[in-house]
Amino acid sequence: MFKRPKPVTDPTHRVVIIGGGFGGLHAARSLKRVPVWVTLIDRRNYHLFQPLLYQVATGALSPANICAPLRSVLRRRKNVEVLLGEVVDFDVDDRQVILRDGRVPYDTLVVAAGAQYNYFGNHHWQPLAPSLKSIEDATDIRRRVLLAFEAAERETDPELRRAWLTFVIVGAGPTGVELAGALAEIARYSFRHDFRHIDPAEARIILVEGLDRVLGTYPPDLSNKAVRSLLRLGVTVRTDCMVTDVQPDRVRIRCGNGIDTIQARTTLWTAGVQASPLARRLAAATDAQMDRSGRIIVAPDLTVPGHPRIFVIGDMARLDHQTGAPLPGMAPVAIQQGRYVARLVSRRLAGKTLPPFRYRDRGTMATIGRSAAVADLKWARLSGFPAWVIWLFVHLMQLVMFQNRVLVLVQWAWHYVTFNKSARLITGEVPTLKPPESSRKEEVTESAELAHH
Repeated sequence: MFKRPKPVTDPTHRVVIIGGGFGGLHAARSLKRVPVWVTLIDRRNYHLFQPLLYQVATGALSPANICAPLRSVLRRRKNVEVLLGEVVDFDVDDRQVILRDGRVPYDTLVVAAGAQYNYFGNHHWQPLAPSLKSIEDATDIRRRVLLAFEAAERETDPELRRAWLTFVIVGAGPTGVELAGALAEIARYSFRHDFRHIDPAEARIILVEGLDRVLGTYPPDLSNKAVRSLLRLGVTVRTDCMVTDVQPDRVRIRCGNGIDTIQARTTLWTAGVQASPLARRLAAATDAQMDRSGRIIVAPDLTVPGHPRIFVIGDMARLDHQTGAPLPGMAPVAIQQGRYVARLVSRRLAGKTLPPFRYRDRGTMATIGRSAAVADLKWARLSGFPAWVIWLFVHLMQLVMFQNRVLVLVQWAWHYVTFNKSARLITGEVPTLKPPESSRKEEVTESAELAHH
């Protein structure tokens, strides 16, 4: 029978960790045998497996499949407590974290608050082109995608129906590529027999990328293979194109010297990231330097220069001493940094030190739909079915809770056999899909004028 852990009543060293993502959670778990009292603070009560968010957004998985309650994950850690709260500032002189509703003292501080998508100064585009960083984002995107097909089913005007069935994804990194492939699959296969007045396979998925190729951090040969897989699914890939305007019913992109207008009712944003706004608060409190993406420039041991008690890890940290280039904002980087910080705290308490942090790059991978993926494993470059199998295994084993692994495995097996994505739920208030006839005529006129110009 499981015995309730007894809390440490007289902690000699207080470690406060901000953020229950990959970096923060692995730091807390790695401190289990260290004589410290750990306080993990997060605005959410769960750990989110972000690499599979796109599958929630496209109805393949439910939110609970990729989330793990933090208290449940850490319940056997006798020296860890979890606080639900929002950090708003730092009192470095008194060594306190300032919450919206209180303060928490620390001896060692680990800041791992993650990142958000960067709209490059066009924040007014965010309501029109949602990004994919949270469960709320994923369910909002799922709602928009499903509503677009429902609206197209009721639309009688061919031009407006075409706009409803056009989806623009901005940014062709791993998230954008995976999202484009998943959307193409549900349109061509999952929805094949679900509608009576439209052919979902006629949906246009347009992937827009500012660089000259997709998956810009991957080797060029894998980028080319990814494009071929996307084209087989019917995805249109537009590289060397920059978005210049986003409206509810259209997107304008600049390709070379020309401007193209895409009539689309659904735009999704996966282009570029910037550190959490909390990084700016920490920089102001510690006089730390930041890069253009809002990340804190940290020392080789992941501390804020001049503040050896404060660590910054994950997407909030910029560390380039290893290769001369900043480390990528990926889960393996954050996980290794979280474990390193835990070891360093333990060694410091024993009066010892550790060498600077070094990231062990075991490769990157991205999936582009059923039986298609690319993987750069450093010792080998794979594509197609073998890469897809490796992608499945790696992502399955990285899920924190065993029950989530089982649930996701069963869902994936069912999808593979039937092409059916069972989490296709429209949540929230359903808007009026068919506006009054007068407004529809104005809309058609406006579309015609845009096409004429």
